[in-house]
Amino acid sequence: MNVILKENVDGLGVIGDLVTVKPGYARNYLVPKGLALVANESNVKELDHQKRQLGRKLEKARTDAEGVKARIEKVSCEFAQRAGEDGKLFGSVTSMDIGEKIQAAGIELDRKKIQLAEPIKSLGEHVVNIKLDAGVIAELKVVVTASEE
Repeated sequence: MNVILKENVDGLGVIGDLVTVKPGYARNYLVPKGLALVANESNVKELDHQKRQLGRKLEKARTDAEGVKARIEKVSCEFAQRAGEDGKLFGSVTSMDIGEKIQAAGIELDRKKIQLAEPIKSLGEHVVNIKLDAGVIAELKVVVTASEE
């Protein structure tokens, strides 16, 4: 018996999969619990329609994310921090600091999307990844220089 999964089922599939199961398993467990629908002609057409709509939404989100990526990669993030003679900073550059620079450039971005494993504590050029929607990753160049204080 063919069914369309409405929920993720361990060992069987994920939402939207068309799977073949034994009739008793579908009749007694999957359908009554709301985990699946019987795969008749109208349900299959509805699934195809939803997949097409989801594909369009995903493509639009990817296009928007690519635009934001291009804007982010044009931004130059430069920080002047106090540093010791060996190139180590007395403070650090955190994702919050980077997020403020990006927002000052006019780009709205959630600070949690900035993937900085640990704060930057040394002088020089650093590349910071920013994870955007639809799996798009932007690379931001962060330059840390010594200040004259």
